[in-house]
Amino acid sequence: MNSEKSLDLNKSEQYNLSIRLSTDGFSFSIHTSSDNEEVLFKNYPVNTQRSMAANVKAFLNDTEIVKHPFAHVYILIHSQRYTPVPLEIYEDEQTEILFYQNLPKVNNEIILCNILGNSNTVVLFSVDKLTHIYLTDFFPEAHFFAAVSPQIEHLTFMSRHKKTNAIYANLHPDSMDVFCFEQKKLHLINSFTANGVNDRCYYILNIWQQLKYNQEADELYLIGNRDTIADTQKVLADYIRKISIINHQAECNRSEPSDPKDIPFDMQSLFSCV
Repeated sequence: MNSEKSLDLNKSEQYNLSIRLSTDGFSFSIHTSSDNEEVLFKNYPVNTQRSMAANVKAFLNDTEIVKHPFAHVYILIHSQRYTPVPLEIYEDEQTEILFYQNLPKVNNEIILCNILGNSNTVVLFSVDKLTHIYLTDFFPEAHFFAAVSPQIEHLTFMSRHKKTNAIYANLHPDSMDVFCFEQKKLHLINSFTANGVNDRCYYILNIWQQLKYNQEADELYLIGNRDTIADTQKVLADYIRKISIINHQAECNRSEPSDPKDIPFDMQSLFSCV
């Protein structure tokens, strides 16, 4: 991984800035506009006693490097407050109706959408209004994404030649994103609070059973921290024959490999989608 010293900030307008916001911590990456080669990746801790907006305000105040002008700014929102909608039934004027059909209403949030061409899916997601104001004031031209959106696009591309059903499970420290594909198409997506191996295995096996996937023929792919994956795979191996681990560093074609434990899969998927 390259260091901040290798950046020529006089040429910052040749770089893209990607920021990932999550309750378990913020991170940002600076990468070139031409081929999305990573130049810098850093984590920023959050204060769990403060609101998302307060943490975002502190991040923007404290992080001098993000105050430079960039070619593009992408903001990734890691949250369970999203809902997918088939592109063929989506209409702009129904955004809030569709969103709140699946999620309880929360005050002071704005609903945004990502239209995904690979999967013919629209992802509706929410951002706290004050957080959105801070970010759009600071980055007027920023593009917002739900963290699941680039994952859907990347995994849809990966699944285009598969003949079996597949589940992809992205394991985060305290949560998990699950993507299910049948006949090369996205069939189900959900995110869960998962605080340990037992939680992760319960949700994966429950989905597997509900979808009636074949224990011998269909496939499970695990993504995330190596240690977390190893523990989860050990338990699931008693129930599912074909389990693979995705090296997301290689999958996203990073030309300057960093430690795969560092850069979240959703952020790396974003690199390949923008």
